[in-house]
Amino acid sequence: MKSGSRGNATRLSARPLWRIQPPPDPYAVRALQDGLNLPSALCRLLAARGYRTTEEAGAFLRPLLGSLHDPAGLTDANRAAQRLARAVAQREMVVVHGDYDADGISGAALLAAWIRAMGGRADAIVPDRRRHGYDLSRAGVDRAAARGAAVLVTVDCGIVALDPVRRASAAGMDVIVTDHHRPGPELPAALAVVNPNSPDCAYPNKQLCGAGVAFKVGQLLAAALERPEDESWEYLDLVAMATIADQVELSGENRVLTRYGLRALTQTRRPGLAALIRRAGLDPGSDNPLDAAAVAFQLGPRINAAGRVGNAMDAIRLLLTDDPTEADRLAETLDTNNRDRRGVEERTTSEALEALRGEYEPSRDRAVVVSGDGWHPGVIGIVASRLVERICRPVVVVAFDGDSGRGSARSIPSFDLHAGIAACSEHLVRFGGHHQAAGMDIERDRLPAFREAFCSLARRTLGGAEPRPELRTDLEIELSEVKPDLYRYLRHVGPFGRGNPEPVFVARRVRLTEPPKVLKGSHLKFRVASDGASLGAIGFRIADRVPPTEDLMGGPVDIAFNLMKNTFRGRTTIEARALDIRPSP
Repeated sequence: MKSGSRGNATRLSARPLWRIQPPPDPYAVRALQDGLNLPSALCRLLAARGYRTTEEAGAFLRPLLGSLHDPAGLTDANRAAQRLARAVAQREMVVVHGDYDADGISGAALLAAWIRAMGGRADAIVPDRRRHGYDLSRAGVDRAAARGAAVLVTVDCGIVALDPVRRASAAGMDVIVTDHHRPGPELPAALAVVNPNSPDCAYPNKQLCGAGVAFKVGQLLAAALERPEDESWEYLDLVAMATIADQVELSGENRVLTRYGLRALTQTRRPGLAALIRRAGLDPGSDNPLDAAAVAFQLGPRINAAGRVGNAMDAIRLLLTDDPTEADRLAETLDTNNRDRRGVEERTTSEALEALRGEYEPSRDRAVVVSGDGWHPGVIGIVASRLVERICRPVVVVAFDGDSGRGSARSIPSFDLHAGIAACSEHLVRFGGHHQAAGMDIERDRLPAFREAFCSLARRTLGGAEPRPELRTDLEIELSEVKPDLYRYLRHVGPFGRGNPEPVFVARRVRLTEPPKVLKGSHLKFRVASDGASLGAIGFRIADRVPPTEDLMGGPVDIAFNLMKNTFRGRTTIEARALDIRPSP
């Protein structure tokens, strides 16, 4: 393993700064051990995360559906449900317009399927990224009108689509906007605007994804039509998929929805979802339920791929079909889209990194705006995420087609991306998004001014110190404590994601049993040992940023890691997913 060459190429991969949490209160740990009879490491983890009593820890480990917030707390949600109930009763056509990502697709399919199940007429549509752009547009309104829509419902979009909403209303449709993105200074003139982030909405959970908002409206609709409450839980599979894929916070209500939604997803009765699960090579069951990682890295990307490089309507059809044969065909299509997406993403990321090496100066730049001709607009959001991982800066990636550009941006936790882009919006055709992700349209001749304005704002906001990725650890642990029962109990701490991150453990002053092996150029495989216990480890994409082998083999090391299950040739072991490794201080 080589330490790598010096200069900009090396600086493009930053070493993380470890943030070691102090040990938890031993009295709280003892109380949890006595009250819960769980492994010491798990009780220490719970105490470290603020669950100090058996009541608090028990409620966290076993959340209840009864703890969900009343959907009527969403402003205009009752009004939206009453109008939809009338549409169901009178057999009016409801067209549900989603965005073309996994959140919008899942939410649109959820609401359309639910309306159909209650006896109504409903269709779901999503825009074509290249032809229609994002959000509700004139084209989306015209498509809804062509389907005979009496009611047009947006999901995961519409909150800044002022002109299209007016166009739909003028065409005789009642418009219901359901969204979770930040509103602009003016709300759309719709019959109902349901958004937890609207200024007049007091709903406690501001982190609902688009499908979560649609689910809440569906609950009120079902109640208005006197449907059994338990019927709503079968739609949580789509809510879980959207919540995880959209990377909203998995805490509080979102964690409850996702926890139960993953159970529903494991045993889904939707032929399309079942086919997609099989196509992804997953084998869920009562002893092996789907987890958030399976959705984040297997299912979500396949749904997203349809909107990125294929036809997003294929994903809608997949989620709505009752035909197993059609489900298999569409799942294969989405799988092919995903393979194509990966190839396009890798090429574009490589080109973007090459462009950065020529113009990016870490000591000077606090944000970057990189552009290219012919880049596929369907992958630039992923490319932006890859660049953020490498340089720990807010990143805007713009794909130009002629004089028009489509941009996608991703950020770091300390920089509010939506606010930053809003401050530079005079240079944009339009934009939308939230704290960590955004999209925009921009003309080529406005790019230099936007770059200067955005990067100057980032310099003022982030200050003089270079941003570095932070690796926040939860708990110091002995290798002898890493056992199958600890891994099994950790399931109850999940699902994991933003707001409820996967626990990061630290093993101090352990030794490598042999030099690490580099796999596929960037992964690192090794084994550590201490006091008679040993643990296998693999670090994905860390080979280019850890210290040289001679430094690691020369003495004890500290390793930061998650726990993972590895099954090879029928044998299952618990291993470490290494996040970083360094010589012990």
